[in-house]
Amino acid sequence: MAEQHGKALVPQIRFAGFTDPWEQRKLGEIATFGGGHTPSMSDSDNYEGGNVLWVTSQDVKSHYLDGTTTQITEKGAKELTLYPAGSLVMVTRSGILRHTLPVAELRKPSTVNQDIRVILPQGKYYGQWLLQFFISRNKELLLEFGKTGTTVESVDFSKMRDMVLLTPSLPEQQQIGHYFARLDNLITLHQRKYDKLCVLKKSMLDKMFPKGGSLYPEIRFAGFTDPWEQRKLSELVEIERGGSPRPIERYITDDPCGLNWVKIGDAPELGRYITQTAEKIKPEGLAKTRQVYPGDLVLSNSMSFGRPYIMAIKGCIHDGWLLIRDAQKHFDPIFLCHMLGAPQMLNQYRMFAAGSTVNNLNKELVGKAIVSLPSKDEQREIGIVLDRLDSLITLHQRKLELLRNIKKSMLDKMFV
Repeated sequence: MAEQHGKALVPQIRFAGFTDPWEQRKLGEIATFGGGHTPSMSDSDNYEGGNVLWVTSQDVKSHYLDGTTTQITEKGAKELTLYPAGSLVMVTRSGILRHTLPVAELRKPSTVNQDIRVILPQGKYYGQWLLQFFISRNKELLLEFGKTGTTVESVDFSKMRDMVLLTPSLPEQQQIGHYFARLDNLITLHQRKYDKLCVLKKSMLDKMFPKGGSLYPEIRFAGFTDPWEQRKLSELVEIERGGSPRPIERYITDDPCGLNWVKIGDAPELGRYITQTAEKIKPEGLAKTRQVYPGDLVLSNSMSFGRPYIMAIKGCIHDGWLLIRDAQKHFDPIFLCHMLGAPQMLNQYRMFAAGSTVNNLNKELVGKAIVSLPSKDEQREIGIVLDRLDSLITLHQRKLELLRNIKKSMLDKMFV
């Protein structure tokens, strides 16, 4: 790619070989438009056994659309236009328009309902380029053409037709369109891998811990046959709630020797270890909070309900946390962390917290939870496998974030 700086009517980044300025065109000059409606719901012949794709606002969840929630019959589609693959569909009436302007490319011929407008690029205008233009200008278009004060959010599509946009030559459009299509394919690939790994982990958490009062898990490593022991969590670990000095502003300090002040927002989105905090508090605030050490576990009792983390640093915890300290070393810490966040435990937390005014946990409720624990050797094996899964999930999530950031940056720099 070659960068272009200080020139009018050109993007910040271009593919090598393209130097001509982009041209101004109205959307209505480069595309034709279409729409659709809803076949009568009272006539089952319009829907039963149908195989014609029919796009509604709930279907436009990604930028490429190859299936729909509802299919209609040939009879239902009789008065509708079947738009070809490569057409663009835009949601112009839906509550989702409060946040974003959904647009997608049809991968298969489809009909649409009344909430969708279809955009068909004409002549020397390339659909994949136009799709990425709409993605790059999503927020701006929503602000400019979104209707406010109506009962249902909508877009004034008639005004959008008169919108002026800058367009490159067809070869440059194709280069840009192909580049973003490849980037989108990579994002989709990593999203699928990430989703599959999350499903696999959920399944393993369900099957590697006993449930329904059983003393044996559904899946075990070879060589382990003994029944698991069932105990109340409070019989095995110390459970204490965090605390917050009041008013906290008096205790916040810039002194690097201050105590790490662990708030809910310090929990990482990726991984299970708390390694840093945004703020520190003065040592005199310690008496009004709860001190934690590396190896202690903390359990969210409000936001991220019931999510456990392992402390990797010394500090003190906000009252949004519960401290779980295994002083008697009944547990492998990694196993304990995964066990506390397993579906069987979350179900118990929810049952205990039901009926409270806030979806909240306290040490008495968590202490009542029945836990199952195998031998330390089996705990370690389970912890290793689940930690490896977590590492893979984190890896693909980071790749996803990187690719999305690359796309966001390139959309900004490759369009005028």
